[in-house]
Amino acid sequence: MTQGRIGTRMKLALALGAVFLVTGCAGGRERENERWPQVPTNRVPAPAYVPPPPQPMPVPAQPAPAQQSPAQSLRPMANDQCGASALQYLVGRPRTEIPVPLQPSTRRVVCSTCVITQDYRADRQTIVFDSDTGLIKSVGCG
Repeated sequence: MTQGRIGTRMKLALALGAVFLVTGCAGGRERENERWPQVPTNRVPAPAYVPPPPQPMPVPAQPAPAQQSPAQSLRPMANDQCGASALQYLVGRPRTEIPVPLQPSTRRVVCSTCVITQDYRADRQTIVFDSDTGLIKSVGCG
């Protein structure tokens, strides 16, 4: 009978061990949640990047009145050596209406903001057009 008692005690110990094991695992989840709280899954997502509103553009300062270059101030002279008086009808018209010269070396067409040489040639026609509008501003010798 000693063997039967040992077998019974052994079975009882194994059963109690299994019960403790099962209850220990079941209660462990509650304690585990207390130690490591779970992050809620219904969180609101972070808002997308929204760029700042555009800044108003600064108002450009009014440009200073342009000084007339020597080419703009050219007027046909009384002794019209270059033939500029024949082209005065072009003033106020688009630069595309300038006729092709017979001698290109005696005519220059420049914009109002272009850099030009300051040498004076009495036999050369200088036609100045506005760089913004394309309209001819003056026709002269020089």
